[in-house]
Amino acid sequence: MMDKQDLTKASHVLYENIVALVERARSKAALFINAETTLLYWSIGQYVENELKGKDDSGYGKQILVTLSQQLTEKLGKGFSYSALTRMVKVANCYDSQNIATLSQQLSWSHFIELAAVDNINKREFYTQLTLHHRWKLRALRAEIDAMRYERTAIATKPEELIEQSLKSFSNVKELDQDLVFKNTYVLDFLNLPANYSEKELENALISNIEQFLLELGSGFAFVERQKRIPVDATDYHLDLLFYHRKLKRLVAIDLKLGKFRAKHKAQMELYLRWLQKNEMQEGEQKPIGLLLCSEGNTEHIELLMLDEKDIKVAQYLTELPSKAWFADKLHRAIELAKSQTSNYK
Repeated sequence: MMDKQDLTKASHVLYENIVALVERARSKAALFINAETTLLYWSIGQYVENELKGKDDSGYGKQILVTLSQQLTEKLGKGFSYSALTRMVKVANCYDSQNIATLSQQLSWSHFIELAAVDNINKREFYTQLTLHHRWKLRALRAEIDAMRYERTAIATKPEELIEQSLKSFSNVKELDQDLVFKNTYVLDFLNLPANYSEKELENALISNIEQFLLELGSGFAFVERQKRIPVDATDYHLDLLFYHRKLKRLVAIDLKLGKFRAKHKAQMELYLRWLQKNEMQEGEQKPIGLLLCSEGNTEHIELLMLDEKDIKVAQYLTELPSKAWFADKLHRAIELAKSQTSNYK
């Protein structure tokens, strides 16, 4: 005969295992329902789009959709309003049958609606891949789009074909493009700095808000050390911040600068990187990479001095969040400059 304690223990083990089985089954069922619902809505959108081709210019197509939505709502209930049908068509136009079948296993219909609202193909693919990679919920995806993540990522200034090629590297750790990791603009509006702050005050504020800073840097960064001592001959230098990127497998040296980027900053960072490579790099790691964070932007100066540079990145940081128009204008100017630089070196 089992005593009461043994019975309780046996019962608890059964309870835990049965709960795990039920939750696993429910999770699989939810995934199946989500995928089937997504495929259904996509199929409706594709069918409507094919049937109404050439009928939108006169407004006739819209009238049909209005009537159709009323009939479907009356017969099938909620979920078939005019706006819902137009979203189905929009998603069908953005994703083909193969993509929707694959992505529906991981993304919800609400994800697809949000992504379909992004008109630029590479920009949409950028957010699609990041959503898959980071497993963003809908709220997180919306926050990243609203924060202009794509416009602030260095890859956005590259030619379209290179962006497309780089986006494929998300699934391959060894080939991850650095320009998908580093941004050209970092927003540090959480620091609450005084109007006339020093580099030391900036560093202290970043350390005090290290969690928010890591979120702004992006996934994969781990904080290592502040004021890293770099002894060279009889001189001691001090690197502001040292991080490590897990996916790149590289130390990331960050130096903070007030004002614009200067040529001497590059020379100083090169010294830091060579010392780190010699004294800190571990087996299996790639060469360290440097990030110079400057309070003012001077894109042309950076492009001219850093042309084809792979181990040093320069970015602007902002202590206040600007408008979306500011980001869009900065990206446009960076793209135009990149195009002129490319044409000059052909």
